[in-house]
Amino acid sequence: MNGRVLVVDDDQNMCEMLAESLGRRGITALWRLSADTALELLAAEDFDVVLTDIKMQGTNGLELCTRVAANRPDVPVIVITSFGSFESAVAAIRAGAYDFITKPVEVEALVLALERAAQHRALREEVKRLRRAVGESQLFGELVGGSPAMRKLYGLLERVAETDASVLITGESGTGKELVAQALHRRGRRSAGPFVAVNCAAMPETLLESELFGHARGAFTDARTARAGLFQQAHGGTLFLDEIGDMPVGLQPKLLRALQERKIRPLGGDTETPIDVRLIAATNIDLEAAVEEKRFREDLFFRISVIPIEVPPLRLRGNDILLLAQRFLEDCAAQAGKRVAGLSGAAAEKLLAYAWPGNVRELRNSIERAVALARFEQITLDDLPEKVRDSRRTQIVLASDDPSELVPLDQVERRYIRRVLEAAGGNKTLAARILGLDRKTLYRKLESWADDESETGAS
Repeated sequence: MNGRVLVVDDDQNMCEMLAESLGRRGITALWRLSADTALELLAAEDFDVVLTDIKMQGTNGLELCTRVAANRPDVPVIVITSFGSFESAVAAIRAGAYDFITKPVEVEALVLALERAAQHRALREEVKRLRRAVGESQLFGELVGGSPAMRKLYGLLERVAETDASVLITGESGTGKELVAQALHRRGRRSAGPFVAVNCAAMPETLLESELFGHARGAFTDARTARAGLFQQAHGGTLFLDEIGDMPVGLQPKLLRALQERKIRPLGGDTETPIDVRLIAATNIDLEAAVEEKRFREDLFFRISVIPIEVPPLRLRGNDILLLAQRFLEDCAAQAGKRVAGLSGAAAEKLLAYAWPGNVRELRNSIERAVALARFEQITLDDLPEKVRDSRRTQIVLASDDPSELVPLDQVERRYIRRVLEAAGGNKTLAARILGLDRKTLYRKLESWADDESETGAS
């Protein structure tokens, strides 16, 4: 501990002894002989901990605890009580003291108590800082973050929220694409209307068609009554099609026609119904590659991607990781009824070092687990999942003066391209854009390397 301690005792010899002992251990200690003069100094200067005797002339230590708790609740107070005086210790805690030690004072035990109190204060200050940062960064509903990548996203959302143009949200799994869609809806002119969401990968073609367009009575065996589809339910609002890249190819022409004509025909129906919705779609696959592979219609791709929005992966969002972790920590601690307030420095460092392949969803799961296992007010390294604890910051290129460790230029290119592809979450279109390559050139390189490796393996 290298902090500042305010010692309060009406015994000057005790004050000088404590100040000298603490000073030898690198702790700055100032002292006052009365509670009133100590409060004046505390109002003018900052201290990490107040250390006070209980029995003093005039204002005693218990009254000092009460006044510090009322005026400077951020500063913990440790009281010195007589040996075996349990009643005094309880009274001190009730008056707002953080901890107590007994006379005769053992300096090593005192230093440990001061370190715990200072760490407690630092934790509370960090929690308050993170809470302020979370609040300041919540510009769009549940979206949290102040990194350059997120500020760029907020700027784009602000510009397109008021339009009715179709939006395609791309990004890796777990990045929060539905939260982006909800933010667009809330900030747009259709905010008073419904927000209706469906996962296109979660149901077979016939059921998805019935969900989207509705069905007439008798359209199939169990269709005893007519049912309005999600297009009609979203009338005047927003329809969000999640995982649209997994929509069955046979259903894509009907969706395209509905978007072009602004009309739908229920399954088994013989009349068309006008629709008034804004379409927002999302996917975590490379739709341009899917178009080339004939798994997704090109004309539908152009129709849904009038405005493309890419959600950045968590690993590219810097300290947003800690902001999100603090937000999740508070939510999970409240639900579990546990007094977990923040992250230890070591835990925070590991969270920043980990690559988060599962993005925000994985971070939330990890924090929920950590809160459930936590034994202290801080989440420690032991509370984190093993794969997070064992993570290390990666280096793309390592310099070496040993010729035996250097590799041919084609190997450097191969390793770098694969590293960029990994950072892009497997999105070949994004990787090609980062590398400055034509997408077909990137495909050709990857295919040739795959062929080389299969031949090597075969031989």
